Amino acid sequence: MATTQLREVEPSFVGRLPLTRAALEFALRRHAGQQRGGDQAPFVLHPLEVGALLSLAGYSDDVVAAGVLHDVLENTDTDAVELGRRFGPRVSALVRAVSEDPSIENEQARKAALRSQVAGRSMESAAIFAADKVSKARELRLKLSCGLPDDEADQQLGHYWASLSMLERVLRPGHPLLEQLRFELETLDTLPPA
Repeated sequence: MATTQLREVEPSFVGRLPLTRAALEFALRRHAGQQRGGDQAPFVLHPLEVGALLSLAGYSDDVVAAGVLHDVLENTDTDAVELGRRFGPRVSALVRAVSEDPSIENEQARKAALRSQVAGRSMESAAIFAADKVSKARELRLKLSCGLPDDEADQQLGHYWASLSMLERVLRPGHPLLEQLRFELETLDTLPPA
């Protein structure tokens, strides 16, 4: 589905969330031309899925909007000042809470720092992080079916399991995003080697 076609489609959950609608329009512009690694689909499908998961879990418009925007600081030329100006300090703070520190060069150290950062922030930040990991675990399943090397898959899975462990300490037991992430990771563990 081309990005122009995405603009013509408004997911049903967006219709009742005005801030999320504005966030989606912004994300479509900022992520234009970017593609997901697994299937080369428009990248914006990932943040849109994160927003949908948050909406289904009952989160407010500002949290869902932050979910839709969660990758703009890492993957576009958007900065926190612009994000705050356009979407307010709460959305900006939520997005910053789930954004990696680009000054940490080692990927594993950067991911560990991100998990610690999320653990020290709000429950809403943890929910956005959980929704992101649910979406990423699903994408990993697709990548594995396309021949992702085992070492790369193992590294991603290690981060996702460590993320689940952290989220179990932060989110309430039985939280729907926690349960979805556990299911996705257990499903990945049952897949035969490529």
